[in-house]
Amino acid sequence: MISFSIALALLIGGYFTYGKLTSRIFGENPKLPTPVHTMADGVDYVKLPSWKIFLIQFLNIAGLGPIFGAIMGVMYGPSAFLWIVFGSIFAGAVHDYMSGMLSVRYGGASLPEIVGEQLGSHIKMVMRVFALLLMVLVGAVFVYNPADLLAMLTPEHLDRTFWIVVIFAYYMLATLLPIDKLIGKLYPLFGFALLFMAVGILVMLYVHWDQTPEFWEGFYNHKPDPDANPIFPMMFVSIACGAISGFHATQSPMMARCLQNERYGRPIFYGAMITEGVVALIWAAAAISFTNGYKGLQEFLGTGSPAILVNTLSSDWLGAVGGVLAVLGVIAAPITSGDTALRSARLIAADFLRVKQKTILKRLMVSVPIFACCFAVMLLPYDALWRYFAWCNQMLSVFTLWAITVWLASNGRQYWISLFPALFMTVVTMSYIMFAPEGFGSLLTGWLGLQTAYLTSLIFGGAVAAVLLALFCKWKKGLVLVSLKSL
Repeated sequence: MISFSIALALLIGGYFTYGKLTSRIFGENPKLPTPVHTMADGVDYVKLPSWKIFLIQFLNIAGLGPIFGAIMGVMYGPSAFLWIVFGSIFAGAVHDYMSGMLSVRYGGASLPEIVGEQLGSHIKMVMRVFALLLMVLVGAVFVYNPADLLAMLTPEHLDRTFWIVVIFAYYMLATLLPIDKLIGKLYPLFGFALLFMAVGILVMLYVHWDQTPEFWEGFYNHKPDPDANPIFPMMFVSIACGAISGFHATQSPMMARCLQNERYGRPIFYGAMITEGVVALIWAAAAISFTNGYKGLQEFLGTGSPAILVNTLSSDWLGAVGGVLAVLGVIAAPITSGDTALRSARLIAADFLRVKQKTILKRLMVSVPIFACCFAVMLLPYDALWRYFAWCNQMLSVFTLWAITVWLASNGRQYWISLFPALFMTVVTMSYIMFAPEGFGSLLTGWLGLQTAYLTSLIFGGAVAAVLLALFCKWKKGLVLVSLKSL
């Protein structure tokens, strides 16, 4: 339990130290008017109190990843704890804060518009398609698991199909209604459930502490087939939302349109990511403790889903009432990401189509094709959806981090703060798509064998990162020359 406590303290300390440095590098300015003061429309640009914006941002980004991803990802051993801690502080929270504040500076613009502004019109078009695809995938993926959990808690006739219909109907309403009418009213309740769950499980961890992993036990990979599932790059894609997730940057513009002052940027954007890291850390440790070690967790996951583990653990540790509240928090997490994913898709599409969203008719015009696409994607196998969502999600973080780096360099800021995470995540995503079965992994392994294919994927990932770094340095040199000529 010592390692868990140290990791928890580092996460919290990271907010007060590295978070403050991040906001200083960005140049947070409380005197600048935010978009809600200059572009209020009563639908998406609506003034909300900062505590409510924090809860909405936290719930938007806390989907299945910090719970289910952490439960499955902890099988990579104590390395998972380190990734959650250092990934959250140095990569995820920087990514979330910078993308959120850039949206504030660019009038609440959606992610593709921000990235395109920095990386060019061709990248902007790619990002529009990529981000819309990811939002539709999230909307589809985040229907099934809460439906499964709700079916467990309700009478038999309220089955999985019933709850899928109910959840999707809610998604449609949350996408279309003004943000303060449904999301603004429900999220405080959902937030209470999720925070109750986290605090309750945290307290019980210190009661059932004996199986919690310690760093000095060794950084072994406890996956059943570690050669096919190496820690790098597989863990860094498996544990996404609890460390860094490109999906988060698609959610931040919604809150950027409601933020009343830039001084709330750090607690809302950086703070929400750190809070999500805490939730991921808690569930990673709880899964090991409850199942009496890695072997027990593997056996449990072999016979049941993470949803069943969440339900069983919550009921056993927190009792009947506490268990229901905890499970409601876990249900709320994916639902409150799925609804805002489709809302983000509407905003992204409206931004590049230049369709104002003040009237319900125009919102329907943009949203109906999105709903149709999401429903069609839901007909695909869930496992395939989740695998491709995971890689697309991390690729989006790469685009975002490079765009942030270019903006910082263009404005004479310390761009290293996003450059290093950008390089690291470039290697992760490029290596993953070459090695993972859903990428070129099966083909490459068939040609070269497992070990050679793994080495080849790492070389490929490193080469792509080196090329992008060279291109950035060349661009930066040109930027310096232009600045010198203007003197």
